[in-house]
Amino acid sequence: MAAGPVAAPSSISVPSTRRHRALPASAAPREPPRAWGAAGAEERARRGKEAEVDDEEAERWRKEEVNRKIASRKALSVILRREATKAVLDKRKPGKGTRRLLPRTVLEAFHDRVAALRWDSALKVFELMRDQVWYRPHIGIYIKLITMLGKCKQPEKAHELFQAMIDEGCAPNLESYTALVSAYSRSGRLREAFDLLDRMKGTPGCVPDVQTYSILIKSCLHAYDFEKVKILLADMARAGIRPNTVTYNTLIDAYGKAGKFTEMESTLLKMLSQNCKPDVWTMNSTLRAFGSSGQIETMESCYEKFQASGISPNIKTYNILLDSYGKAKIAYGRADEVKKIKSVLRIVENSDITLDIVFFNCLVDAYGRVGCLAEMWEILDLMKEHRCKLDKVTCTTMIKWFLIKGIDDHRVQYLRDLKDGRITDDT
Repeated sequence: MAAGPVAAPSSISVPSTRRHRALPASAAPREPPRAWGAAGAEERARRGKEAEVDDEEAERWRKEEVNRKIASRKALSVILRREATKAVLDKRKPGKGTRRLLPRTVLEAFHDRVAALRWDSALKVFELMRDQVWYRPHIGIYIKLITMLGKCKQPEKAHELFQAMIDEGCAPNLESYTALVSAYSRSGRLREAFDLLDRMKGTPGCVPDVQTYSILIKSCLHAYDFEKVKILLADMARAGIRPNTVTYNTLIDAYGKAGKFTEMESTLLKMLSQNCKPDVWTMNSTLRAFGSSGQIETMESCYEKFQASGISPNIKTYNILLDSYGKAKIAYGRADEVKKIKSVLRIVENSDITLDIVFFNCLVDAYGRVGCLAEMWEILDLMKEHRCKLDKVTCTTMIKWFLIKGIDDHRVQYLRDLKDGRITDDT
């Protein structure tokens, strides 16, 4: 009979396979410190320095964070005090206690008022600025003020500042003279503007340039004084000053609005002959002139030529086309104009031009003029797609064309409610 398995005596230990497993490198017994030598000492020193650097970095970061918070609170406090000072700066009178204001505060208040065309307030701040201990006369400040006063139609005050500038030791230059010429010409004071032009011709360093002449030409055109325009152009030619694109665009636009198509076309040809490159403003002025007078075929021909020359239309170009097609339906027939209006809309939608409220209002009016009221009404959905909110012009135009066609239904009432603010277009 075979013997069964015999149990090992308790006094005899059974060898374990675990004891024979190889130890990982990390668990291997370290050599005695004596075996490290010089390399071990360097390693300990390096690690100690790294620990110190880490501690220093952490401490520096903590201090910077604390300082940043303190600086942020201080900056906010300074900004609030400065804004409060700027708001009432024009009410403070020069004198004791106001001569050591911060330059930045005064200059910011000054530039804010100039940009907003608050000429009376800007002049008060300027007087306060002149009383500061740090103030030094600067011609650029005077030019800003003179230009602003010209836009606000205050030529006398502009001239007073011009004289004050000279009295403070700032010699007038071309830019300051041009700003004063603009101030007088904007107010229709052409005689004084021409007197200044003559004075500039005799002042060294202030001889009129193309910008000076362009400003005067624009003012004469606004006054429909075409004879003075001819005088100015002849004066430019004698002085060897060539008109630039701005000059030609001003002439083309004015001649077109006045119905002087012969002069407009000759100006455009002269512009091209002098290698003065037309731009989108040239194109828009030309298209508007022909389109508003019902010369649709000529307008379309010019549009194609401008595009062929590399000039890309903008949203204003399409507004002009829509307006022209809408007004030309009597001469050219309803079906043809509807087709052209839809063609313009298709081109614009396939372009990267951002559609604005002016475009949609032109589109509404164009459809209304040709009697396409269903298409006109659908523009509201198109506006929502382009996230463009309708305004009072949109509502008024739609209501007008519905009523002209004898329609006064729920759509008209909806438009009236929108116009009067009783509901919103999101309702």
